Amino acid sequence: MECSWKTVLLLVCASLGIQYTAIRTLRDTLSGPCHSGIYHCQSRQPKDSRWRALCDDNMLPMETSSTASRRHILVFATTRSGSSFTGQFFNQHPGIFYVFEPLYHVQQAFTNSSSRLRRGLDRRALLGAYRDLLLNLYTCDVRFLENYIRPEPQDHITGSFFRRSSSRALCSPPVCPEGGEGAPASQPDENWCPKKCGALNLTLAAMACMSRGHVAIKTVRVPEVGDLRTLTEDPRLDLRIVHLVRDPRAILASRMTAFSEQFRTWKIWNATGRQPRYLDLSQITSTCRDMAESAGMGLQRPAWLRGRYLLVRYEDLALNPEEKAREIYRFVGMEMDKNVRSWIAKNTKNSVPSTSEWNYKYSTTRDSKSTAENWRLRLSFDIVRTLQTVCNDTLSLLGYRLVHSVTDLRNMSHSVVESRAFQTLL
Repeated sequence: MECSWKTVLLLVCASLGIQYTAIRTLRDTLSGPCHSGIYHCQSRQPKDSRWRALCDDNMLPMETSSTASRRHILVFATTRSGSSFTGQFFNQHPGIFYVFEPLYHVQQAFTNSSSRLRRGLDRRALLGAYRDLLLNLYTCDVRFLENYIRPEPQDHITGSFFRRSSSRALCSPPVCPEGGEGAPASQPDENWCPKKCGALNLTLAAMACMSRGHVAIKTVRVPEVGDLRTLTEDPRLDLRIVHLVRDPRAILASRMTAFSEQFRTWKIWNATGRQPRYLDLSQITSTCRDMAESAGMGLQRPAWLRGRYLLVRYEDLALNPEEKAREIYRFVGMEMDKNVRSWIAKNTKNSVPSTSEWNYKYSTTRDSKSTAENWRLRLSFDIVRTLQTVCNDTLSLLGYRLVHSVTDLRNMSHSVVESRAFQTLL
């Protein structure tokens, strides 16, 4: 039995090494924009009769100048930083194939493995699996997800795709002939798409991906931007990373609301004013560390990231959503569609949503100006002071002011967000 587990580990390491070598080799041997798009239809899945039939019927596009300029976009963030809201800027564009948190399936597959296997495959293997899936999704091999979805899809059909309703492309033709027009305009409803469309056909999803000009993916599961280097250097991709950050104090306040049981100790402290004898600071510490490491690297503009990284503060986006959306679209090299402008107008300038909407942890409907700093009315000063100690470097780097008293904390007429321009486009 010992040999079998060692064999598994050796195979995984060998696979990761081969993938990295192949990427570096392709980068060195291929040049010019004509090689950076999606491969010819006939070269995809050559042994798969279903794919060949789709190609023969001209249902999948051949490589053209338009596919050669295909954009691959990653909304890169941490949990409760406003990434679901920001992802809608791409989800609402009819020319973008948008996928919400596909790495969830990889995480679940690793978590559900035996404890012995988890110990052996560790963080490096998990990140390798993340990168592998992102690469396959960006090149429209959606069926690669079958390696991770549980229960395993049958005949490339699954009813277990995580938050499918958050992707309009997966709830519209050709994936769902009855979809498209019936999509909720704002508040996500996780049930409407499966009810209207049935189980997800991953072959049709791949067709939808290839029929749209660009691919965007949102994830909170990659810790640091440095973990994405092999993808930025891959000649098959034109990867653009939109790094969304948020005030760590606001992130904690949001997590306390969305994940009540996990943050029960914090909630008791916030409600009673009695600091617990033991407080687990590891999660918020790692959040601040990863955010600072990624932002620091992006702002340094290393060669492999230059022109591919944009830092966006959620607070700036919430205060001026259309202006920041235009900046994001300029960065990815696209025009902002009228559907995106319409969605922003409907979902950021309304009155404060109902209580039920706020309680839904993935809500994307909000009075954006009122949400930018409302954590200051919800957190106790003792908790804020503790966070400022733990995350001081991150707050300073990203332009968030400290508060030094309860009066400072509650004075909403004085913003704690410094006016700052982050030059990351060069």
